[in-house]
Amino acid sequence: MPCHKRQVTGPKGVINLPKVEIREGDSFESAMRRFKKQIEQEGILREVRDRKHYQKPSEKKRKKMRERR
Repeated sequence: MPCHKRQVTGPKGVINLPKVEIREGDSFESAMRRFKKQIEQEGILREVRDRKHYQKPSEKKRKKMRERR
């Protein structure tokens, strides 16, 4: 199952984007499942959820302290 990454240059540097090739006779659903699995393994969804709302540095610090306990 070849999964390639494409590099894109953005304002914060180089970003690696996941890429899934659809093979001959492959259904859209199976390709979508492979894509979702790859995104989940790389932690992209978690990062998007974390960045959805801005957190002040003091809030981040408090959150880390609570997680340590």
